[in-house]
Amino acid sequence: MQARPDTAMVHEIRVTWGDCDPARIAYTGRLPWFALDAINAWWVVNLGGDGFYQLELDRNVGTPFVRLEMDFRAPVTPRHMLCCHVWPSRLGETSITFRVDGVQDDRTCFQGRFTCVFITADQFRKQAPPADIRAMVEPHIPGDD
Repeated sequence: MQARPDTAMVHEIRVTWGDCDPARIAYTGRLPWFALDAINAWWVVNLGGDGFYQLELDRNVGTPFVRLEMDFRAPVTPRHMLCCHVWPSRLGETSITFRVDGVQDDRTCFQGRFTCVFITADQFRKQAPPADIRAMVEPHIPGDD
């Protein structure tokens, strides 16, 4: 996978006892949730407060996920903050791909690619990203993924 750029946003998540299984590590199903939370935080920071919810309801722009891909490197536990490094790695004609690297105590626990398609929400019809979103995203893309 592409190297993490220095400009990646870091979203911290406190992993708790309730996130863990009897083996005392985070449930596998929680890891995509952590990554999607980080992607939503990226939208909030970069769109001035608008995350998935506001995009859908206030702007009529949906971004359903069409692909999730994760590699697991080390267990995630409640011992340290989970620092999710998130950045857009690709912007297509109708889609956007984010990278998320989950890191605890300077150790990469997971890496993932997450692709969304832009839709007109009330019609559930594919669309190009709105011009203002394209203009905001493009400077954040470090190169080919």
